[in-house]
Amino acid sequence: MEYGPEHAQFYDLVFRSRGKDFDMEARGLAELILAGRPDATSLLDVACGTGAHLETLATLFGHVEGLEYAPAMMEQAAARLPGVPLHSGDMRSFDLGRTFDAITCMGNALGEMGSVTELKAAVSAMSGHLNSGGVLVAEPWYFPENFLDGHVGGHLHREEGRVITRMTHSVRQGDKSRLEVRFRVADSTGFREFSEVLTSSLFTREQYADAFETAGLTVKFVPGFRLADGRPNSPGLFLGIRAA
Repeated sequence: MEYGPEHAQFYDLVFRSRGKDFDMEARGLAELILAGRPDATSLLDVACGTGAHLETLATLFGHVEGLEYAPAMMEQAAARLPGVPLHSGDMRSFDLGRTFDAITCMGNALGEMGSVTELKAAVSAMSGHLNSGGVLVAEPWYFPENFLDGHVGGHLHREEGRVITRMTHSVRQGDKSRLEVRFRVADSTGFREFSEVLTSSLFTREQYADAFETAGLTVKFVPGFRLADGRPNSPGLFLGIRAA
């Protein structure tokens, strides 16, 4: 999926309003990375989106860069992170010509891979950008057993002069999930509506782990982050370490 400009514009605002703490998550990522590699100083954020995690990570590591596929998200990140190298690229095949001590890949980016072959290609590309002993932290999409078929969600954000509603509907289609997101924005100019559809693969925990191991990483599954009300963002986090 390629996030459009309207979705990119409201992405951070709506997720923060729902209780997502990008700063806290970034600091949690740094803790996981430094526990695996205490001397880590360089980091690449793959599928960096609007740069919300990278903004904090840039204060915790000496050198950071980002990779993003969607131009609208890249535009938001560039405005937020002047001076930080940001690369437009496909996570399945990118080549930045250098390696890093750590790589992060958050959100449902890995789940957007269309097949196990694509999943392995993406993890392999990230592993290939790690220094010896480097750490990869990646957040998966939901596993088949914890995806809620037919789930509907809704959220309202109210601020001075503007109200934003976000509604979602999720269904299972074979080994994929289809998530439709609809926004409605009301402000002094009137109403605006837009929607996007995200199709993600329902990979199993074993398929994710196998992709890490195939890419030469030792892997373990650790608890993930939660929203302010205690709801989980995802099933957890995969933590991979490249052999020294």
